[in-house]
Amino acid sequence: QVQLVESGGGLVQAGGSLRLSCAASGRFFSTYVMGWFRQAPGREREFVAAIHWSGDSTSYADSVKGRFTISRDNAKNTVYLQMNSLKPEDTAVYYCAADSAHWGRRSPDEYDIWGQGIQVTVSS
Repeated sequence: QVQLVESGGGLVQAGGSLRLSCAASGRFFSTYVMGWFRQAPGREREFVAAIHWSGDSTSYADSVKGRFTISRDNAKNTVYLQMNSLKPEDTAVYYCAADSAHWGRRSPDEYDIWGQGIQVTVSS
């Protein structure tokens, strides 16, 4: 069973950058699709980005496309989310998640394993 721990969140001004990391413990990390989701107060958890277990394919929500980049290092059991040109509307708790079954899914209900979440706050 994979366990996930996020790091790298914090407070940043609009237009700035942050890089989130998600360290996985346990076996078979390289066989999981990895995703990032976020949840702002009063809103549902939403898909941000995902990366295929091989790292060859990525998928992004329209709201972050061109600003965020997801990547993974299977040798380090870590997935990253580089966030550039941040906007106040990017403020949320960000979650790392793992999907053991299929590539291309965007619903939170379809991801098996979750990290505890980390706060990202973008000030205007």
